[in-house]
Amino acid sequence: MIALDKLHSFIAYIQLEKNYSNLTIREYEKDIKQFIHFLEVEGVNNLNDVEYVHARLYVTNLYDEQLARTSISRKISSIRSFYKFLHREYNIRDDAFQSLYHPKKETKLPHFFYEEEMEKLFEGNKASDPLSIRNMAILELLYATGIRVSELTSIELRHIDSNYGVVRVMGKGRKERYVPVGDFALSAVEDYVLNSRTKLMKKTSHPYLFVNNRGEHLTTEGVRYILNGMMEKASMHSTIYPHMLRHTFATHLLNNGADLRSVQELLGHSHLSSTQVYTHVTKEHLRKTYMNAHPRA
Repeated sequence: MIALDKLHSFIAYIQLEKNYSNLTIREYEKDIKQFIHFLEVEGVNNLNDVEYVHARLYVTNLYDEQLARTSISRKISSIRSFYKFLHREYNIRDDAFQSLYHPKKETKLPHFFYEEEMEKLFEGNKASDPLSIRNMAILELLYATGIRVSELTSIELRHIDSNYGVVRVMGKGRKERYVPVGDFALSAVEDYVLNSRTKLMKKTSHPYLFVNNRGEHLTTEGVRYILNGMMEKASMHSTIYPHMLRHTFATHLLNNGADLRSVQELLGHSHLSSTQVYTHVTKEHLRKTYMNAHPRA
């Protein structure tokens, strides 16, 4: 594979200097390796020989694969960053991708649960066995804080401060923030730690808050599996994924009068534009309410 040493140098750069998360680094590496493979197929054996025509052909191939515009946009950004690094460190020309068109993101509104749906989900999963207690703590904490599933699985016991009602989470780019936790979630977590976690841990030992049925550190895939099981138990047939609870958290806050800046800070968004999508959700909710309720709508 061409330029493997330069790719390794770039990965080391975004890991050590840019402090990107492991997930982001894997995505960069995957995108760039895919592009390098394309170059080899096209007979381009030197990164310095890449021209605009190659960049255009690569993007055309991505569209032919029927990838989402957001995925194509991310891949272009990955390669641009790679070439910017190559230009600075190895004086390799980086003009091929500079004028390349960036596809606009699709304007999809995030899916969320209505408040009555959340109540049904909570009510349908009340039980006193260790796994049910753990599952309730996971659901309460995701809904109460709006944290990402990767942030949830990274929480250690020492990161929960019951006295101040906050949890310390490590967000994207390894940015640390403190998120308030409501009484319902704190009680559920306390119940889990006292009456469930020790039973599940068995002979294992680690600092992470949430564990699987073997006492091992719970993974993000494990959380997805748990949430799907909770939906089935509550006899709810709609789709659920962890990020949907993050959308629900933000939407419910805005519906109940929270200001956008506060929601931005709670979600850990670097840019307000990332949070503004939820204002469109709340406006759409108001529009549907009006259309359904007004006699002459």
